[in-house]
Amino acid sequence: MRYVKCAAIILWITIPILSGCTTLIQSRSVGSDRSDRSDGSDRSDRSDRSDRSDRSDGSDGSDGSDGSDRSDRSDRSDGSDRSDGSDGSDTIGIDLPTALSKVDTAHPMVQHAMWRVYEAQAKQQRAAAMWLPSIQAGMNYHRHDGNYQAIDGSIVDISNNSLQAGLGAGAIAAGTTTRPGLVAQFHLADAIFLPKAADRMVAARQHGEWIVKNQALLNVAIAYLDLLDAYQDESLMLASVDRLQELSKITQDYAQVGKGLVSDAQRMSTEMSLAETRALGIKEKKLSASARLARFMSLSSVQVLVPEDERALPLDLVDTSMTEQEDIQLALCQRPEYGEAKAQLSSVEALLEREKSAPYVPNLQVGYSTGRFGGGLGSSFGNWGGRYDIDAMMTWELRNLGVGEQAARDERKSQVRQAMLSMQVLYDQIVQQVTEARAQVSVRREQIDTCEQAVESANDSYEKNLERIHQGQGLPIECLQSAQALEACERAYLKAISDYNRAQMQLLWARGWAYSNVH
Repeated sequence: MRYVKCAAIILWITIPILSGCTTLIQSRSVGSDRSDRSDGSDRSDRSDRSDRSDRSDGSDGSDGSDGSDRSDRSDRSDGSDRSDGSDGSDTIGIDLPTALSKVDTAHPMVQHAMWRVYEAQAKQQRAAAMWLPSIQAGMNYHRHDGNYQAIDGSIVDISNNSLQAGLGAGAIAAGTTTRPGLVAQFHLADAIFLPKAADRMVAARQHGEWIVKNQALLNVAIAYLDLLDAYQDESLMLASVDRLQELSKITQDYAQVGKGLVSDAQRMSTEMSLAETRALGIKEKKLSASARLARFMSLSSVQVLVPEDERALPLDLVDTSMTEQEDIQLALCQRPEYGEAKAQLSSVEALLEREKSAPYVPNLQVGYSTGRFGGGLGSSFGNWGGRYDIDAMMTWELRNLGVGEQAARDERKSQVRQAMLSMQVLYDQIVQQVTEARAQVSVRREQIDTCEQAVESANDSYEKNLERIHQGQGLPIECLQSAQALEACERAYLKAISDYNRAQMQLLWARGWAYSNVH
């Protein structure tokens, strides 16, 4: 009968506690489900907004981006077909500012970097909350039958039981509550230095977010310039094919009337075949550039991107009046990579300070418990009443007779030294990147001027040779070399412009361009 009473009392105390725990778990589960559904709906809303934004960029027929309008735009003076659509894919018109604007907080690479910041902030909060006590509520039941050593050392045969419930658990007889209800337990060095280290890691992750944004901007800018280069290259190729077709027809006419050689006509036919092969290579270049830009913008690769710019022109985006040393100092101030390295160095320095002070500051443990406690001899169960326990403890630790302490310090010193050397390596990289980008901008600007003169000279030579052929002076095959030179000069001019624009993007990135200044 006594065991039945004991079991009834235990169930009477346990059931409300378990019921409360179940309710808490269910409420957390419901909250989590709601959060998941909310996240899903947010993502769906963002996806819808992204789709609407994409349509507004050029896929919506209302802004002149439907098939007929794209066909109209394809009749440009440069002769390029801006709405290929040969593979049945949708086309989207885009320009450089629009492409750069896609690198925002909805971009998956940027979001990944943002979540790394949130993770670091959560670790920082956990380190800062180390001083706060934890709450432990519960119950414990103890039963003893048989020999027991009394305080005076004698062995006695005894049977007893006890039950504790409330804030804290684990009390047996006169012993303290082993799992205090309110407990704070930490090393004082951790409480002092870990929040500092975590704070610097938050700064490092924030700089890392800017690193991702800047790299994404550079990738998008270069990919757009590659796309524009491909379409402009196609325009030049079409013009070259037209010239070769004209020369081929004249050569065939000369051969038919006996004024020219059949081998010359065959030579022109070969040049036409080579030109068509180059045109197919440029088509591949267009589609590849479109797919690459779509990936960097996190768009569907099924949609073919078409540049809105009529032709590739030299862009003036950087201030070239700055000296090389001013450029380097600006880069060191603005580059997030350098800021990240400095923050990481500060973080490991804080951890080194923690190891240096660890043997001199104590481990702290403070606990407070309260609740109901009762029991009795044998199977009797009674004497219920309140119980309160307060415990405080401070201990100093010298790990592994001091060997562990020295090893921990050496480990942190090594990490500090590695961080310092990484900063030096990064400094050299930034100087190299700025210097190279400045040289590329300067030299490629001169290349544009040289190639422009070459194009004018080659075009003049071709026109004069063609006029001479029309006047019956010489053979049409003699004009082939000037046509080939004109194509080579035009493509060299285009390459000089594209390389110059890429060099400016590289210099902006090397300087640590501000995300808010590129839209």
